[in-house]
Amino acid sequence: MSVSRARTAAETAQTAEVIYDTAAVATLSDAAPSLPPADAPGAAAPVAREAGAGVPAAAAADGAGCHAGVAEMRKAADAAGKSETLDRYAADYPVGPHDQPQSMCPAFGSLRVGLRMRRTATVLSGSACCVYGLTFTSHFYGARRTVGYVPFNSETLVTGKLFEDIHEAVHKLADPAQHDAVVVINLCVPTASGVPLQLLPKTINEVRVIGIDVPGFGVPTHAEAKDVLAGAMLGYARAEAEQGPVQAPREGRATRPTVTLLGEMFPADPIGIGMMLEPLGLAAGPVVPTREWRELYAALDCAVVAAIHPFYTASVREFEAAGRTVVGSAPVGLDGTAAWLDAIAAACGVAADKVDAVKAKVLPAIRTALAANPVRGRVTVSGYEGSELLVARLLIESGAEVPYVGTACPRTRWSDSDRDWLEAKGVKVQYRASLEQDIAAVDAFAPDLAIGTTPVVQHAKERGIPALYFTNLISARPLMGVAGAGSLAQVVNTAIANKARFDAMTELFRGVGAGDTAGVHHDVPKARPEFREKMRRQLAAQAKKRKAEEML
Repeated sequence: MSVSRARTAAETAQTAEVIYDTAAVATLSDAAPSLPPADAPGAAAPVAREAGAGVPAAAAADGAGCHAGVAEMRKAADAAGKSETLDRYAADYPVGPHDQPQSMCPAFGSLRVGLRMRRTATVLSGSACCVYGLTFTSHFYGARRTVGYVPFNSETLVTGKLFEDIHEAVHKLADPAQHDAVVVINLCVPTASGVPLQLLPKTINEVRVIGIDVPGFGVPTHAEAKDVLAGAMLGYARAEAEQGPVQAPREGRATRPTVTLLGEMFPADPIGIGMMLEPLGLAAGPVVPTREWRELYAALDCAVVAAIHPFYTASVREFEAAGRTVVGSAPVGLDGTAAWLDAIAAACGVAADKVDAVKAKVLPAIRTALAANPVRGRVTVSGYEGSELLVARLLIESGAEVPYVGTACPRTRWSDSDRDWLEAKGVKVQYRASLEQDIAAVDAFAPDLAIGTTPVVQHAKERGIPALYFTNLISARPLMGVAGAGSLAQVVNTAIANKARFDAMTELFRGVGAGDTAGVHHDVPKARPEFREKMRRQLAAQAKKRKAEEML
């Protein structure tokens, strides 16, 4: 593995890195890797592969394939033997009616899942620029964990040496004293080139090896990439459990039937859910994606699965294969909590009188919290986390007008109850929302507050509309039960109240121009439409030429 500079264990301690494994204190070097002879003791056995086999020209060079376009990369991956994987992704994560939404690199989702697990090493295989960006983003979001990287160039990619390098890196990391699992993630170019991670050993020295492909041209969003790895791990753990006894959870097995919670959520939400489940004779189980391998067994050993985030298609498939019932939506707001408790009780065979007793205790508290924390104003909601419909429900029950909710995630049957509830309230629900659709909603509805992704927030603020970034300011709050009922009011009302500040700033900068003429100039820039038209014709001709070449 390679990174930018040498680092000692003392330096690691000084930076307060959370050390789960030896990868965090490994000596790092700028020097080219020195590979042991094939017959050296402990050397990884080479995996034979015909030079150049299944490596189309579009993906033959580090970086070159990144710019080939979705269609070209998909064609290369099909030719390289990845069609089965991509077809499964297309079925699990459909993109229609338009192309996939704009989002960060989807591989970040799988990387995030691996980096948050104890005793798990994560290795990326992809172009250096992609690995740098993903590593930076993971640390920006507080990973504080080492990211493994297997570099490659045109020669190692074409000859199959890259797979041998991955094979060797996995063998070096497979230390059972340090790791339960090693995760290897193929990015776009290795996937398009057919690097066969499925040929890696399933187990090395009792350490599990999970190899997945997460290309930007096959997995639409980073939220769904979380499901790619979570589903692969659940499948592996399910096979282990079917073969015999497995490791118990760190806190021991639950004494009551459990409800596994599917989808990342605010840390306080599972606690609140557990308090609602306790009078029903149930307990909140693990949250998937899990934080440790042994939690996967406990997640599978449940009475019912609550698909809090409804797009975890691969994970749902594994739970259903294990004979588990899956319930959609979440205990959000008054109506959502009542319906969810009924659905969980029905799936677990809990008597109606017990459910009524819980609702009689919980629902009045939620009603009181909603009344004490009202939201007044029109709010548009959009994001790519998967909980956008739940947030919209909570805002409406808090008194807000929500004309539009957009999510980058797909429609599944697990979100139907949320969609039906919202549409009955007159809300336009847009699955696989594009940036253009989210911005058009802001323009059309002129909200008092726009909740959305970074570019949506930017667009709203440019128009003098208060806006909040969904991921950091909305999803980082409890949403479930009594705690969630009043959690959004303060931040939303404070943002709406800032409208006067936006008006003042707009007035202050009125007349300074916009777009090409923004700023203060001695001579105001003049539009040159003839140059733009010339460039447009050149780009159209290039596109026509590429289309003709594809048909040959």
